[in-house]
Amino acid sequence: MASSATMNDVNSLIAKGKANVFHNLGTAALVEQSIRRGETHMASNGAIVGETGKRTGRSPKDKFIVKDALTADKVNWGAVNQPFTTEQFDALYGRVLEYLSTKDLFVQQLFAGADSKYRLPIQVVNQYAWHNLFVRQLFVRPSAEELQSHKAEFTVVGAPEFQADPQRDGTNSETFIITDFTRKIILVGGTKYAGELKKSIFGVMNYILPQRDVFPMHCSANIGSDNVSALFFGLSGTGKTTLSADPTRGLIGDDEHGWSQTGVFNFEGGCYAKCIKLSKENEPQIWNAIRFGAVLENVVLDSDTRIPDYDDQSRTENTRAAYPVDFIDNAIIPGIGGHPKNVVFLTADAFGVLPPISKLSPEQAMYHFLSGYTAKLAGTETGVTEPQPNFSTCFGSPFLPLPPKVYAQMLGERLKEHNAQCWLVNTGWSGGGYGVGKRMSLPYTRAMVRAAVDGRLQNASYEIESAFGLSIPKSCPDVPPELLNPRNVWKDKAAYDAQAASLAEKFAKNIEKFDVPENIKAAGPSAVKA
Repeated sequence: MASSATMNDVNSLIAKGKANVFHNLGTAALVEQSIRRGETHMASNGAIVGETGKRTGRSPKDKFIVKDALTADKVNWGAVNQPFTTEQFDALYGRVLEYLSTKDLFVQQLFAGADSKYRLPIQVVNQYAWHNLFVRQLFVRPSAEELQSHKAEFTVVGAPEFQADPQRDGTNSETFIITDFTRKIILVGGTKYAGELKKSIFGVMNYILPQRDVFPMHCSANIGSDNVSALFFGLSGTGKTTLSADPTRGLIGDDEHGWSQTGVFNFEGGCYAKCIKLSKENEPQIWNAIRFGAVLENVVLDSDTRIPDYDDQSRTENTRAAYPVDFIDNAIIPGIGGHPKNVVFLTADAFGVLPPISKLSPEQAMYHFLSGYTAKLAGTETGVTEPQPNFSTCFGSPFLPLPPKVYAQMLGERLKEHNAQCWLVNTGWSGGGYGVGKRMSLPYTRAMVRAAVDGRLQNASYEIESAFGLSIPKSCPDVPPELLNPRNVWKDKAAYDAQAASLAEKFAKNIEKFDVPENIKAAGPSAVKA
């Protein structure tokens, strides 16, 4: 093998490997292969279920970017974007390819990006058939005609059973997710969690699209009959998938989008929904989408009936369902929509002190976008067993290779240009923090979001709540008015005041990391006495 890794090495492996290589198998064939190989079980609803072992969420401490002449001055290096040398990558890459040379492989040619002007042709090579079905369902599937001319610009190599040796390979554990932007290769190994495969390409899109004047976003998107979109930013578990799956609006996508000069477009061709405590009553669209062709992760099945138990979190709270976006009845195909007029920031406040919905000024919008406050929910990352307060810049820090100001400036420019209204929605706790209060009622959250997006809240009467200086509506259709001010639902008002003041201090400390104008800093809770 050559001393410097290239994508041709993967293609050579595919052509000359010692085992079988399956190209672009369809859904039924991949389901058959995964079951025959003992990788998955079939649920009573027709979905297949894979188990991911000890890694049931992303492994952010095991993610690296190759630092070379291309990336050295562009990437925002640090705890999120850890550097990896070219020599380390070449050595590990050679070992992975040697390991895979005796394994059956599954290959899919796909696209990232529903807009043909900006889409990225990708190739995904998997050791597992169920991982190959996962990526087939979650990325954009080429037509037969498009497949003929498909030429991958990025290749993802998935070797879940290959374990790195940290001392030898320079990794932090047996798990690794390494992106080489020069050679356009991503290595994913030592983890069976399929979400790493899709998020690795999201990181690539976040790197290349700003250079083409496209704002990449960790958000879901839907659209009304007037062709006006709405965006929902948030980390895993905050409600992006659930709240964008609204039967009264068309679904553009549930997780990753670009905002170009012509509108928004989905990066993906599928949805990746959390399904812990999933019910047909609360989330009928997601419930109905879990059928033949869907992939469930770590969902427990009844041993006799094979009926999924969505309330069982014995493996993880981060149980997941992956399915093509067109499994949602009102999905927009291709996933393209007009410019948004409403942008919703979703936060799962583990302290239970943020209002359920707030109308943000432009300065507050920039403040809260840079803050990206939420809670890491159980299971979404390795080692997270209960909600942890977290500031994730731009509501997507784990996936952003470039400095935060790049993305913040793009958001600010687009909000101003298209006169879009920003809202802060707390899908976390109410009446107390985690362990004391209760998670916000989903029907009430839906009612508030719908009222914001369809314009009914735009001209409502507002008041400024004391703890964070946020504008909160005095009333909202289908929501008890006493819930709109979080202090009202705490039995111990002094405890609320103390907790709110504590969170305000955390906001103030976090914003100091950024070089922002004083008017943006002044828009935060530090400007208001709790």
